[in-house]
Amino acid sequence: MRTQHEKAAAFAALHRQTGAFIVANAWDAGSARILTAAGFSAIATTSAGYAFSLGRRDNSVGRAGILQNAADIVAATPLPVSADLENGFGDSAEAAAETIRQAAAVGLVGGSIEDSTYESASPLYEIAHAADRVRAAAEAARAQPFPFVLTARAENFLVGRPNLADAIKRLQAYQEAGADVLYAPGLTKAEDIRAVVQSVDRPVNVVMGLMNSPFDVATLSQLGVKRISVGSALARLAYGALQDAAREMMEHGTFRYADRAAPYATLSALFTNGEN
Repeated sequence: MRTQHEKAAAFAALHRQTGAFIVANAWDAGSARILTAAGFSAIATTSAGYAFSLGRRDNSVGRAGILQNAADIVAATPLPVSADLENGFGDSAEAAAETIRQAAAVGLVGGSIEDSTYESASPLYEIAHAADRVRAAAEAARAQPFPFVLTARAENFLVGRPNLADAIKRLQAYQEAGADVLYAPGLTKAEDIRAVVQSVDRPVNVVMGLMNSPFDVATLSQLGVKRISVGSALARLAYGALQDAAREMMEHGTFRYADRAAPYATLSALFTNGEN
């Protein structure tokens, strides 16, 4: 098993290589082991996917629960793990910094901080305050004895404020505040992705796995994207398969869904061999 420092160095190096790489999002230890066996170089968590596994909505679990889930995923894989840390679990800059410190303490080598307030009337923090939160998080990351990769997120396109110019302004402020990676989830147009990439000098993350995602890895690499995540898409795919199976049984009285299920022996062997 690699040390946390070794995993951190490997994760940071992925952001310096040529072309884009995929960081696949796991929602529990089992999904982390499946993604590890598939050959990914790094894993990210998904707060939405984990919340769904608890029968709860996204952004309702809290810091302790999110970090415990992250710790379980870290323990399940030898790969570097970066976490979806929501908005840092508090409005203050210190809350964001404390979240980074606690994230590092559970074995994570990266994490993202959003600028979403979760308030419908005013869904985004004012830019200066959002940048202060990123700055505090970056200082906490730099204080670690390894290169913790901090991602700063501009949530405009996910909270009903799809203003590209504002998102870019925010990402530029977060870059100046010390973020290592910049991310505006929800971009669906090549020209918008290219505009974001060209407006900053840090690696840019783009999320795929949304409905009708039109790009592949090669195209995103050509646009200058460095990292591709899939958010809650894999968790939603799994739950979609469960819904389809339930519907088949209730509406048709058949069990053909089992033909598409992973074999018991395959999963048993994978999880046994994946024990650390």
